[in-house]
Amino acid sequence: MAPRLVLWDIDGTLVNSGGVGAEVFDLAIERTLGIRPATRPTMSGKTDPQIVREYLAMLEVAEDEVLVHLDTVLGHLAAALAASEGEVRRRGTVLPGVEAALGRLAAAPEVVQTVLTGNVAANAAVKLGAFGLDRWLDLEVGAFGSDHADRSRLVPVAVGRVAKRRGRRFEPDQVWVVGDSANDLACARASGARCLLVGTGGAAIGELEALGPDAVLPDLADADHAVGLLLS
Repeated sequence: MAPRLVLWDIDGTLVNSGGVGAEVFDLAIERTLGIRPATRPTMSGKTDPQIVREYLAMLEVAEDEVLVHLDTVLGHLAAALAASEGEVRRRGTVLPGVEAALGRLAAAPEVVQTVLTGNVAANAAVKLGAFGLDRWLDLEVGAFGSDHADRSRLVPVAVGRVAKRRGRRFEPDQVWVVGDSANDLACARASGARCLLVGTGGAAIGELEALGPDAVLPDLADADHAVGLLLS
């Protein structure tokens, strides 16, 4: 079996948080600025810092004040999501086939699997821990929105951590990014990694296919097929 590094997106790929993930952004903004946002930016495939910046722009916060508020909002965001873990578990769901796919890959000695996500590390841990998915993922070598606001910079972060902390080196063609949006594909392509897109995040299959990823699946329900692709 050829070595593989599998980097999983979280929202829309592994889990659906039942709307809680979006609601805590509103709460974090309100706790920071005293204003409840009337609308939300599009969140799919973006990092938490990027989303916060877009909220602040929508609320016409001056650019020189954005950095003043950014860390405060992110702190409130992490606290609000941690307090809502039970709500994520109650309202959210693990997406089809995810547990079977993660379990099979975790049992493969040539595979390292972790996350590449726009969530800051603390928020990723809450969303995965709410459903027990963290038991299959090596989160110490993951890449998060807290590492860089630009998602396209995150593949090298994960590859570097795997090399430093696990002594495993992967070439670009041995790395798979699994996600559900155009931003996941762009992130993979920026570093020469391969990309599997799944249709569980809201985008139509035809739209995902038109982007030209290495593979597209409607979901991970056929876990054997999905794992076969990632090991190919």
